[in-house]
Amino acid sequence: MKLAGLDDYQRLALKSADWSALKGVQVRVFDAPFASLDDAARKLKPYDALCLMRERMPLPRKLVEKLPNLKFVSLTGRRAASLDSKALAERGIPVSHTGAGNGTASTVELTWALILAAARNLERAQRNMRSGKWHQALPAGTALGGKTLGLIGAGGIGAKVGLAGKAFGMDVVAWSPNLTPEKAGAAGVRYVEKDELLSTSDVITIHMVLSDRTRGLLGKRELERIKPGGMLVNTSRGPLIDEAALLGWLKKGKGHAALDVYEREPLPAKHPLRKLANVTLSPHLGYVNEENYRTFYRDTVENVAAWLAGKPIRILQP
Repeated sequence: MKLAGLDDYQRLALKSADWSALKGVQVRVFDAPFASLDDAARKLKPYDALCLMRERMPLPRKLVEKLPNLKFVSLTGRRAASLDSKALAERGIPVSHTGAGNGTASTVELTWALILAAARNLERAQRNMRSGKWHQALPAGTALGGKTLGLIGAGGIGAKVGLAGKAFGMDVVAWSPNLTPEKAGAAGVRYVEKDELLSTSDVITIHMVLSDRTRGLLGKRELERIKPGGMLVNTSRGPLIDEAALLGWLKKGKGHAALDVYEREPLPAKHPLRKLANVTLSPHLGYVNEENYRTFYRDTVENVAAWLAGKPIRILQP
């Protein structure tokens, strides 16, 4: 039996769990993305089981149909919009999930790491320190106390980001397509309409699930509504923001973006976002931490062992 672990960019999968428990299983871990769907199909064709890391590599119907030996899929986390569940179901391929880990807390913390790094120009400050400089060419930065934090989405993650904003002395407002003043109040924030949030918030953070309804939620019109010098933070999913519109907004110097997620991941080496001074970037680290990896890969090994024993567990899809 051959098993492929996918997208282990940090080469931590084999260190995060005891894979030797899978007797008679040949395990190979891929530590880089595939060049194309055909490249993935060619390299994954021999494998009976695939262990996916979140949504790093899509598993669409076209790829499923090119994997004749595929019999089982294990997914880290509990949801992946990039997984073609119907195509797998038609093949009778079960999908198991893992525990969610501490993804909520981890993403909340990463959101604030980006906000603080952008507000105080920490990336440029560190470059100065590493090169023997001090304050040279370093902007003064922005204090957050007394400013307005706008949450696009005030669910589990958004509400906690808002709570931290209050600890910094910020006024916290929120909007989402389904949010009501009552729900906002229960989350401890103040409801405002979308245009008001965009035009009055000093920092705007996005905490929405990507769907057909929310794709491109912030386009050219919405970005133009953001107050001059505003900061836009995205630790949810890249396609929630229209990338072309975002690049146009940034190139005009109208504000700052702090991003952990992108339209295409990994972000191409020559992507224009990498070259703009008014962008703070991280490589999709919201859920990435040692504890989560141990949970993900421990449960993955358990999922495979249970499937091999004929008693699959944590079934996302029978």
